[in-house]
Amino acid sequence: MDFIKTTEQDSNYNNLENMSISELLTNINNEDKTVPLAVEKSLPQIKKLIEQIVEKLKNGGRLFYMGAGTSGRLGVVDASECPPTFGVPHELVVGLIAGGDSAIRKAVEFAEDSTEQGWKDLQEHNISENDVVVGIAASGTTPYVISALEKCNQENIVTGCITCNNDSPLALTAQFPIVVIVGPEFVTGSSRMKAGTAQKLVLNMLSTATMIQLGKVKGNKMVDMQLSNNKLVDRGVRMLVSELNIDQETASNLLTQYGNVREAIKNYRNE
Repeated sequence: MDFIKTTEQDSNYNNLENMSISELLTNINNEDKTVPLAVEKSLPQIKKLIEQIVEKLKNGGRLFYMGAGTSGRLGVVDASECPPTFGVPHELVVGLIAGGDSAIRKAVEFAEDSTEQGWKDLQEHNISENDVVVGIAASGTTPYVISALEKCNQENIVTGCITCNNDSPLALTAQFPIVVIVGPEFVTGSSRMKAGTAQKLVLNMLSTATMIQLGKVKGNKMVDMQLSNNKLVDRGVRMLVSELNIDQETASNLLTQYGNVREAIKNYRNE
């Protein structure tokens, strides 16, 4: 099916090389301002996918992101932030990128064109109908992602996607598509820009709203975060001081004893 790739259409700006730095920054910023408004139009779609993810994860399932290039990297970043932020196991949210982990740093030529590797990558994680797979592709045409989602559909695995082109093959393949139309990029075809920003905003929503629904936030605090550096330990102490109305030394001792903000609160209150 033919469709118009707005992500590949000519930029609204020309002669970029003749612009001053200030002009470049102003124009890029003006384009960036449109992205959250584009995401807002997709909130009903985002909600539907989150409902599916929450249901599966509550029943022991996992969330998989898969993409190529910038899209794959964004998925890997979001997945990798879930354990330290919400204290969940590393295998609960998994980011897969075409070409494997080396592609996170350096592009792997033609990896995104494979119609078999995506499903193979999922099989390595023993993918099942308990799980949810979200394909990420700005263009909506990445074979690595589309072919994997097609196979997931055959295997009764819930599929979603994040793309930036209407009626793209990916949007038509996913059961729960999220389509954020950001329009032409400042540099024609450079979908790491507005499209990448849109994908990042949506991923933030997917993981954050899901984890809140799973009870991983108390009030507005990350009470299950991993205390993996001094900044986070300090944040944990401040949480306890505020929540329990105790002094810093007592809070620090509690955190050292229980190693987790939620557990420290529960034990202090004998809950």
